[in-house]
Amino acid sequence: MIDTCLFDLDGTLINTNDLIIASFLHTLNHYYPGRYTKKDVIAFIGEPLEVSFHRVDPARVKELCEHYRRYNLEKHDELVKEFPNVNDTLKTLKEKGYKLGIVTTKRRETVNLGIRLTKIEPFFDVIVTIDDVKRPKPAPDPVRLALEKLGSKPEQAVMIGDSPFDIEAGRSAGTKTVGVSWTIKGVAALREVHPDYLIDDMKELLAIVDA
Repeated sequence: MIDTCLFDLDGTLINTNDLIIASFLHTLNHYYPGRYTKKDVIAFIGEPLEVSFHRVDPARVKELCEHYRRYNLEKHDELVKEFPNVNDTLKTLKEKGYKLGIVTTKRRETVNLGIRLTKIEPFFDVIVTIDDVKRPKPAPDPVRLALEKLGSKPEQAVMIGDSPFDIEAGRSAGTKTVGVSWTIKGVAALREVHPDYLIDDMKELLAIVDA
């Protein structure tokens, strides 16, 4: 029986796609004009920022991250939106006693901005960010940490996300996995890692966990 739901944040609960793409393009076009396109930066979504910029230029990772984060914070509230039926689904799960957590590769500062803006902060018992682990997703460490903090067993939990990294992390930690079809990476990328379920609307999660 499922009693715990762990969610990725960006691209799963809140629509930060426009913000992330704009932040990458703003940064990359500043340092490397005309070299990167929207298609190029979509490949970066879901992995830690430092990993993305290390692939771009290992010598300038810190500088690139700082430039990205300044713009990202400046434009955050303008570009971030909630996905349909997320709030209602979280409210139902919370009312029915499910333990809810967020497992993200974002820093806590920007996580807090997003969950407060979209009014989903009260639903979550635990939030695990990249600040809390040495090995982020796709390693199982952040999922395991969330389960530990919630007092949950992996076989009674489900990890929900829009990235193959979310599915791989959940599976490695021993949870069931749910992919969301509104992923900007495309459903085919999720199908390749074989989530246990694939949903087209967040409210479909209620049937999966028998809520």
